Amino acid sequence: MPDDIKEVRFGRRDFLLWSARLAGGLVVTPILQACQRLGWIEATKTPNEPTDMPIPTYEAPETARPVVTISPHSSPTVAAGVARIAFVRTRDRSQGVRRALSLLSHNPVAGKRVLLKPNFNSADPAPASTNPDTLRVLVESLQEMGASGITVADRSGMGDTRRVMESLGVFALAEMLGFEPLVFDELTEAGDWTLVRTEGDHWQNGFPVPRRLLEADAVVQTCCLKPHRFGGQFTLSLKNSVGLVGKYMGSGGTNYMSELHNSPFQRLMIAEVNAVYDPALVLLDGVEAFIDNGPEWGTKVWGDVILAGTDRVAIDAAGLAVLRSLGYNGIAADGPIFMQEQIARAVQLGLGVDGADKIDFVTDDPESAAYAAQIRELMMQSG
Repeated sequence: MPDDIKEVRFGRRDFLLWSARLAGGLVVTPILQACQRLGWIEATKTPNEPTDMPIPTYEAPETARPVVTISPHSSPTVAAGVARIAFVRTRDRSQGVRRALSLLSHNPVAGKRVLLKPNFNSADPAPASTNPDTLRVLVESLQEMGASGITVADRSGMGDTRRVMESLGVFALAEMLGFEPLVFDELTEAGDWTLVRTEGDHWQNGFPVPRRLLEADAVVQTCCLKPHRFGGQFTLSLKNSVGLVGKYMGSGGTNYMSELHNSPFQRLMIAEVNAVYDPALVLLDGVEAFIDNGPEWGTKVWGDVILAGTDRVAIDAAGLAVLRSLGYNGIAADGPIFMQEQIARAVQLGLGVDGADKIDFVTDDPESAAYAAQIRELMMQSG
């Protein structure tokens, strides 16, 4: 974001930490309502959602905490014009992760303190939550790439986070590999969190994110391939970022997850969470997938794919196309992929490319190339 007076450009993390001192105001701009009227964003609805609900205007409570307001800006990928996504066809997670990372042309973590966000939504096995083998080889790879330290952190959406992490073997793996496990729910002091919002967002009074997220040198996330029957429609990389939002601001008070899941703007709010950070790396484990229900259970099929890159929009667009190719027939199974509300709002916020023609799948064998071509064709047909 440029400073109009001093002509200084801040990174998103630096901007957040700087502006936290200024207690930024609350801004709500009904840009999405206008876009829906013009037909730029598909107004997909869950069965019980109202069909014509205006964007509400909220008044901050008298005891509102200071809120850091961030302005949307284009990601480095958008500035470059093309999203480079590693596409590996495999059923071997360990080999697939390493192959995908080797296809990327840069090292985003050398010498950096990394916050690694997995998908520990519940203690159910993959694709409900991150497979332990995927986590292990990803941590090992980041260490080999020169990360100065790694913190694996999450907040579970369905279950007690510590118990979920224990059940999935995270603490034992931390001892073996030497990374720090962190349970976001156990950050109970208000000072552990920063209340933020995106200009024109659909959160009533902002949402809390841990300061550890804002202070990390690099943020890496690994997500799964599955639908979301509770309003999100699909839960890939954009939805995975919701685990970075606190259920509460410290201990008690507003239940931000209740607000999210009861809002008719849930999918837009999911995208807005992602404006808080720029990922150094996103890895999607689609070796297995659910093609119905989700996020914690569903009909499981082989997805046979690992995707990796920095563009969350490209990852999610490709992931949704893979789901459709596997037989997913939920609410997001039809219509242009880039008009799905999560993806369209993320594009509007400058978080990724705005079309399938701007995604470059990078492969290393004929099987992966053929699979990538199939998914590209499906994406192009879907608009």
